[in-house]
Amino acid sequence: MVAQLLGLPSLCLLASLLSSTAYAVEILNSGEVVYNDSRVYGVLGKAVILECGTTLPDVYIWGFNKPGTEAMKVVVYDFGKGPKIQKLAQTLGELRVISNSASLSIEELPLAAQGLYTCQALYDTNQGAKFYFYYVHLTVRVPVSKPYILLSDASPAEGSSLWLRCGLESGTAPIHYVWEHETRSGFITTFAEGNSSRVNVTNVNRNHTGWYRCLASNAVNEQRSDRIWLDIIFGPDVPQIDVTPYSVTERGYSALERETVSLMCQAQSNPPSQYVWFYNNSQVYAGQQFTITKILRMHTGNYACLAQNTYLNTRSKKTISLTVYYPPDGSPSCSVEPALNHTSLRLLCSWPDGLPSASLYWTRGLLGLGQHVAGPGPEIDKLTNNATLLQSVAQISNNTLFTCLASHPALNHTKYCSTRTYSPPEEPVCHAYMTRNNNYLMLSCTWNGGVPRALLWWEGPGGQGQAGEKNSNILVLRYGTAHSGQAYTCHAKHPLLVQTKTCRLTLEAPVLRTQLSVVSVYEGSDVQLTCILRANYLPANQITWFNNKRKEVWDTPKKYVLQRAAAWANLTVREADETNDSGKYWCSASNAVGGTEIPVTLLVKRYPMPPNATLVKVMYSSRQRSEVDVEWRTENDGEKQRALTSFILEHRMVMERPARRNSNVSTEQEERSSPPAWHKTIVPDPEVRSHTLGSLTPTFTYQFRITPVNHRTIGHPSAVKTPADPPFNAYPAVIGAAIGGMIFAAILTVLLLLYIIRNRSNNSRLHDLLFGMQHSQSRENINFPEDEVVRDELEEIGASSSAGPALALPRAASPLAASPPSAMPITDQAPPPGDDNEPVSVTITVKATGS
Repeated sequence: MVAQLLGLPSLCLLASLLSSTAYAVEILNSGEVVYNDSRVYGVLGKAVILECGTTLPDVYIWGFNKPGTEAMKVVVYDFGKGPKIQKLAQTLGELRVISNSASLSIEELPLAAQGLYTCQALYDTNQGAKFYFYYVHLTVRVPVSKPYILLSDASPAEGSSLWLRCGLESGTAPIHYVWEHETRSGFITTFAEGNSSRVNVTNVNRNHTGWYRCLASNAVNEQRSDRIWLDIIFGPDVPQIDVTPYSVTERGYSALERETVSLMCQAQSNPPSQYVWFYNNSQVYAGQQFTITKILRMHTGNYACLAQNTYLNTRSKKTISLTVYYPPDGSPSCSVEPALNHTSLRLLCSWPDGLPSASLYWTRGLLGLGQHVAGPGPEIDKLTNNATLLQSVAQISNNTLFTCLASHPALNHTKYCSTRTYSPPEEPVCHAYMTRNNNYLMLSCTWNGGVPRALLWWEGPGGQGQAGEKNSNILVLRYGTAHSGQAYTCHAKHPLLVQTKTCRLTLEAPVLRTQLSVVSVYEGSDVQLTCILRANYLPANQITWFNNKRKEVWDTPKKYVLQRAAAWANLTVREADETNDSGKYWCSASNAVGGTEIPVTLLVKRYPMPPNATLVKVMYSSRQRSEVDVEWRTENDGEKQRALTSFILEHRMVMERPARRNSNVSTEQEERSSPPAWHKTIVPDPEVRSHTLGSLTPTFTYQFRITPVNHRTIGHPSAVKTPADPPFNAYPAVIGAAIGGMIFAAILTVLLLLYIIRNRSNNSRLHDLLFGMQHSQSRENINFPEDEVVRDELEEIGASSSAGPALALPRAASPLAASPPSAMPITDQAPPPGDDNEPVSVTITVKATGS
């Protein structure tokens, strides 16, 4: 029956299946269609199995409906020939059919796989064909990602509102949220819980400060966020001031002088308050604790603590009053000063402040132990509480001690101070010095020591002085207005002395001297000129040098070197030159009184003229003409030489050799051109009399000359000479030509003989002339047995050569056949016709010529 069913056209079956609705299908069998509905939950990225019955159907088709769509699309089908997976399956994950079943396995489950899967299965049973529909609703669940917290304000102000949100990147609803709060001490509580990711907080207070975490969970997993800090901004509250040591009075707080007082200010605030302390509305300190070590009377007043929250720009303030009780500070101070134009003394005693003011009394001398003075002595007149005038100075001896007694109600004992009056022990001293810019001369008068200080004033010639003004120990004179050789007097007066004392200054212009007024030196040497300032009272500003052109000399190391000190200045002239450096040099100095200068004559002498030099040999060292050997001599060589330090060897190119004259420049143009420059070569050794100069151009003609030098004195150049070619040596050339000629003649002779032998038929007379007749019977006289043997062999060879080929003749008759040194020359030449008895001599002359 299945075969009959499968025998139907497949297109009809698929059409009938795919055209059916979601819950009905038209089949030919009268059996009922079975529907099975199920739900499957998968996790994103995991694997899931969609079942299609418990046994493998004979025919099945898997279809897929996306959520929200009615159209079903085939994913897999099997008509008995194995499952066929469609392209749609690629979008649903790694889909495969489980073997021996019609169930689907999906790996790496994507979100796109969510939807309705329909398996249409056909079973061939004994009761007939059965058709099953398996509806599988696949839901893809996404696990919650790690949550993160969003705050509307991470630092809200107290009393404001805020919200917290637990954010997720992914996760399938429903999602449950739990909020945790952790305090500074580490105590954790549940702050909020529910299905909403947002928590609203109204009327925020400082107790909400702490760490917050969010826990998000669904049916798949649970994730916890990182904690985030919520910082509630508040304050500052009204400050509280604590004073240590604590002492309260009707007016506030009090403290004793020289105690250490600490003021502590506290005000609740977040961020922590910044504290500023004010003393009588003036800022004195920034910080929470203000400590006054050894508090003084001046610290009495109002102290305010200002607490401020810089984030909220809020502040609060509290003020307290602090009173410091104190006696007068320290001890009383005593002094004495002149009065009535330095004819009387005024005694001063001071012990300021204190409540109430201290009582002060003067007495002469020191108090004994336990002595109490109720009032001033009879010799002291009390002007005020702290000033007393002594008029009868004549009755006061030098080095008298006066004591001031001070009493205060807050003290249990009396304090006192003393002062002593005495005249200066030494005499007054006068000084003179210039200002920095040399604009003024200042005369100073000092009289050290003495109480009170002495009165000083200046008197000078021409009315120069303070013009009646006294109490000035400085006299200022403009530069150049001082009188030379006249005295300036300083007057000194002290109240304990009847007579006035004086000191005097006599001003003088500077005086210069030198070690040598005339200095001579050879040209090219360094020379030093000296200038010394004679000691006098008023110092000079600076010693200045002028050169021979009356220009001021500065320190230029290439020419002039200046060495200075307080009382001398030396000038060094570098590499003296006769033309530029000879002459008078001037040394000048001045002060506030006047100036002076002295000359120093410098004579620069030239070194003596060196002896004349003469070139004795100028010759090329080889035929290549690239090097020249030069020799010279000087006058009186061998005798004691005059001054001589080096030589200057000069050369120049005169013209090109004739072989290279192919240019278009005419001779007249060459003559009109400027002479070429001399090229110099220094020969530093005065004992050398020869030199080799290389790197010359062989095609040019050169001229040479030699000049002697004595230091910077250059002698007269020698006469100009042109290098000569080296002598020609013909011996090697002749020998070479002779050997070459002999070789050439030998080769030519051999070739000629070979030619005659090979062509004897054409040149029979020449052949016979050289080698004789063919049938000649003439014989040589045989004197030795060896000659007979040799002669017989030659005749046999000659006989055989007549019958043999022509090429054998040169071998028998060749003159090149070598004979032993002891044998005599053998000839086979016949005598000319008509003379059978006389041999014929042939002479070949070879002339060798050499090119």
